[in-house]
Amino acid sequence: MGASLDLAALRARTPVDTPVNLAATRQDGLGCHSGKETMRQAAQAAGMGETLDALKRDYPVGPHDQPQSMCPAFGSLRVGLRMRRTATILSGSACCVYGLTFTSHFYGARRTVGYVPFNSETLVTGKLFEDIRDAVHATADPALHDAVVVINLCVPTASGVPLRLLPREIDGVRIIGIDVPGFGVPTHAEAKDVLAGAMLKVARAEAEQGPVAAPRQGTTHQGRDGRPTVALLGEMFPADPMQIGALLEPLGLAAGPVVPTREWRELYAALDCTAVAAIHPFYTASLREFEAAGRPAVASGPVGHDGTAVWLDAIGETCGVAPAMVAAAKNRFLPAIRAALSANPIRGRITLTGYEGSELLVARLLVESGAEVPYVGTACPRTKHAEADRDWLEAHGCRVQFRASLEQDLAAVEEFGPDLAIGTTPVVQKAKERAIPALYFTNLISARPLMGVAGAGSLAQVINGAMGQRERFDAMRSFFAGVGTGHASGIWEDVPKKRAAVKRAAPEKPVGEMA
Repeated sequence: MGASLDLAALRARTPVDTPVNLAATRQDGLGCHSGKETMRQAAQAAGMGETLDALKRDYPVGPHDQPQSMCPAFGSLRVGLRMRRTATILSGSACCVYGLTFTSHFYGARRTVGYVPFNSETLVTGKLFEDIRDAVHATADPALHDAVVVINLCVPTASGVPLRLLPREIDGVRIIGIDVPGFGVPTHAEAKDVLAGAMLKVARAEAEQGPVAAPRQGTTHQGRDGRPTVALLGEMFPADPMQIGALLEPLGLAAGPVVPTREWRELYAALDCTAVAAIHPFYTASLREFEAAGRPAVASGPVGHDGTAVWLDAIGETCGVAPAMVAAAKNRFLPAIRAALSANPIRGRITLTGYEGSELLVARLLVESGAEVPYVGTACPRTKHAEADRDWLEAHGCRVQFRASLEQDLAAVEEFGPDLAIGTTPVVQKAKERAIPALYFTNLISARPLMGVAGAGSLAQVINGAMGQRERFDAMRSFFAGVGTGHASGIWEDVPKKRAAVKRAAPEKPVGEMA
C-alpha cells in the first residue's frame, strides 16, 4: 500500500535508462505491493542512486535477495527511541508507520513517535519535504532534545524525498535524516547500524572541531577513571558490558560505551576508545567511523573458554598490553569459565537460527557447553569480523549459513531432526508442529548474558528444561492425532475439500488507493 506516484514526473527530473514497471503501481500506488525492483528503479529515477549504492555496499544481500524478517526500519526506530533527549520522526505510508509504532510500543518504547503524513499531491510536488522540514523545526527544542532523527521509509525514499537538504542543526539540536527502505536495508539488525553510524559520523565531526561534553554521571561508560577503554559494538544483554569490564580490568583497560548508545554524549566517549570490540560484526557504517577516528576493531567476543582466551589475546595485542598481564588475566578467568561450563552441561542436538546478530556467539557457547550444533543460520551478512567465529564453528562440525532464508532454516530442522530448535517464530512453530521442543531466539536466548564467567552457565537451565519437554510434545501429538491439518483441521463426517477451481474463477476485487 502507499500513495500513488507520478513516475513520469520523476523520470522527467532525473532520466534513467531502465524502464519502470508502471503496471505494478496502477492499483496500489508505488508502495509495498509494487515490488522491490520497481521501488529501486523509482528511487534511482528520483536521484537516490548514491544512497542506494551506499546501502548496497554496506549491507549486501544474499543469493535469495533478502531474509524474511520484520520491517528493517524498526531497527533504526528502536535505536532512536532508546536514546535520551532524542526525538524520532517517521516519513512513510500510514500503514507502515502504524505497524512500526505498534511494534515499538510492544517492545516498551514509552516514547512518542513523530509522523509526517502525505498524499499523492504532497509526495510528487515536494510539499512532503516542506512538511518534514516544518515538523523538524517544531520539534527541535534544545531544552528537550539533543537530536532529532528523521527516517524515510520505502515510499519517500523511492520518491526521492531529500532528507540531506534538512538543516544540520536548529538552535543547537542536531538534525539527522536517514533512508531505511525495505528494498535497500536487508534486516532490522543492520538498520540499527544505519542510525548508529550516522550519529557517530556527526559526533566524530564535532569532536574533531574542538572539546565536547563528557557523558553525564550514571551512564554505562566505565573508563572515566583515566583507564583506556574498549568501546563495545552491538546491542547486548545489560550484564555483558559489566562482565567485559571485569575481563578488561586486569589488563588496565575499561569497558567503554555500548554502541548504539543511550545518549548523545556517549558517542564522544565511544570514539575516544583505544579499540572497538565488534561484538556484532555487521555494524559496517559504525566500524567505518571508528576506523576514520583511528580506532582498530577486534572481532568476536569473550564467549566460552576458547572465545575468551582468543579475545583477551587480541585485545592485549591491539591495545599494547604486556603479554604477562594478558597471561595473568587468562589464568584468572579461564579456569572459572571452564568450571562453569562443566557444571552446566548441555547434551543434545540443537539447530539455531535468528536475526539479532549474536547467533554465532550463542552457537559457540552451546558447543563449549557440550551440545551438538550442526547448523547455525543468521539473517545477517558475512563480514571479515565474523570469520573467526565461522572458522571455529565449522571446525567443530557446524554448518554456518549467513543471510539464511526461512526455507533454509526449516530445511535444517528437517535434515538434522534436533532435540531442540532455537529460532525465529515460524521456525519455532514448524518445529513444534513436528513435536520438536523449540525456543524463540530473541526473547529466550539473546536476553541472557553470554560473556565471561556469567555467560558460561547462563543457557543450560532454559535449554535443558526445553529439551526435557519432548515426552509432553509426543503425548500431545498422539492425543491430537487424526484431527487433520490446515483447512481440514477438526473432526468431520466429510472432510472439507479445497475449491481451487472456484477460487480461480472468482473475479479480483479492485484495490483502493491509500494516501
